[in-house]
Amino acid sequence: MTKIILHGCFGKMGQAITEIVKDMEDVQIVAGIDPHAGSADYPVFPSLAECAIEADVVVDFSAPAAVVSLLEAAVPRKIPVVVCTTGLSKEQINLVKESAGSIPLLFSANMSLGINLMISLVKKAALVLTEAGFDIEIIEKHHNRKKDAPSGTALYLADAINSVFDYDFAYSYGRSHQTEPREKNEIGISSLRGGNIAGEHQVIFAGEDEILEIHHKAGSRRIFAVGAIGAARFLSGKTAGLYTMSDVIG
Repeated sequence: MTKIILHGCFGKMGQAITEIVKDMEDVQIVAGIDPHAGSADYPVFPSLAECAIEADVVVDFSAPAAVVSLLEAAVPRKIPVVVCTTGLSKEQINLVKESAGSIPLLFSANMSLGINLMISLVKKAALVLTEAGFDIEIIEKHHNRKKDAPSGTALYLADAINSVFDYDFAYSYGRSHQTEPREKNEIGISSLRGGNIAGEHQVIFAGEDEILEIHHKAGSRRIFAVGAIGAARFLSGKTAGLYTMSDVIG
């Protein structure tokens, strides 16, 4: 039985995880953390520092500012944390990495199994096609309430591709400001916002006479909740270190 403390339990993703876990026999939410008022089938506390309930892992779907206090409380307790929150600043990401020196910590820009398989596919495609002169463009689409742009997943995809080439590619965010043709050593990243789009990510490799598109579409937030629960199962009992969803899917 994997016992979870759900950080951000009254948010949309927290509610999705709560509903899914209800039907599981090997996972239990033993406490929730949320500064907002609400009701749940488990005790809820304003912060992890005020929660004395023991658990195997904390699953975080909150806000960037809340991640700092979460890690400050989790590290002394030596409790593993799955950080699912996106839009973290460089300083917050550095704190995540530092915390992984003391506790098991899984951090991913996207909890979807499909996206994390997509990461490996685009890296392989980039190795072959970039040398053949293909240009790389990324398009991401999300609902009209998403605050950050580009999405953390779009940057995750771009960074994965760039890592293959020792980060020689520059990122171009939209092209309205440009009056010159694109450079070869750049990755274009475009963001669209509208309606209730759960999330779409498309990587385009465009050559002279052929185009390869790798496209992932999220039908609902459920896929991220399922991935987070799988990550919690994986992280429980692990030694201190920084893990990703690539470790979960093997």
